[in-house]
Amino acid sequence: MEKDNKSILAIVAHPDDAEFTCAGTLALLKKRGWKIEMATMTAGDCGSMEHSRGKISEIRKKEAASAAELLDSDYHCLECDDIFLMYDNPTLLKTISLIRKTRPKIVFTMSPSCYMVDHETTSRLAQTACFSAGIVNIKTQDFAPYNHIPHLYYVDPMEGKDIFGEEIKASTIVDISREIDIKEKMLKCHESQRSWLMAHNGMDEYTFTMKELSQKRGSEISTKYAEGFRQHRGHGFPQENILKKELEELAVIFN
Repeated sequence: MEKDNKSILAIVAHPDDAEFTCAGTLALLKKRGWKIEMATMTAGDCGSMEHSRGKISEIRKKEAASAAELLDSDYHCLECDDIFLMYDNPTLLKTISLIRKTRPKIVFTMSPSCYMVDHETTSRLAQTACFSAGIVNIKTQDFAPYNHIPHLYYVDPMEGKDIFGEEIKASTIVDISREIDIKEKMLKCHESQRSWLMAHNGMDEYTFTMKELSQKRGSEISTKYAEGFRQHRGHGFPQENILKKELEELAVIFN
């Protein structure tokens, strides 16, 4: 069954992270018959200057579900606390349970090095959950072990750099020029974040920022817009670059 599985899970830290980093590639895969699942570790409950944590959580989950719906995707929130995301037993069990529930062949997750620890912690949780979802001695309610390690890819860090300001080099870059409109439309679903980013980060026109980052990757492969990925190829993980196989001429590999 797993051999013919065409399901992909994007598990990121906060609502709108996937829209910034990998929504174009998700849209391309959807057109090629893949079922898309989207998940966040948190509801982004600290992302407001005006609403309570409960209220902004409600708002942001609705925005995330609206964005996911544009790809006919289910949206899952693991309900962890924004800013306080931990690599611990309860959170890891939630992540393993999500892998077992969605049973993906491909997983996209956050960069192991990024400006925010929530992003880095999500990356570690996803890595361990992919590796251990098939371990029968790890018990999760309702979902049986998933005896398949997914192809795991890390999306670009925000601004394309690590915590030391060094540029991250992608090993695979995907041309998303055909999908930039839906990527922008998905990002615009997150209406609550424009005022938040302007107040906290000094960032206005965040769709412009998304396009600027996509253009930067695109320039590396002589196209207008692109998204970058690095594949996890540690022991036990699939070695084949399935993005290159599935997206044919749109994915460029850098060794």
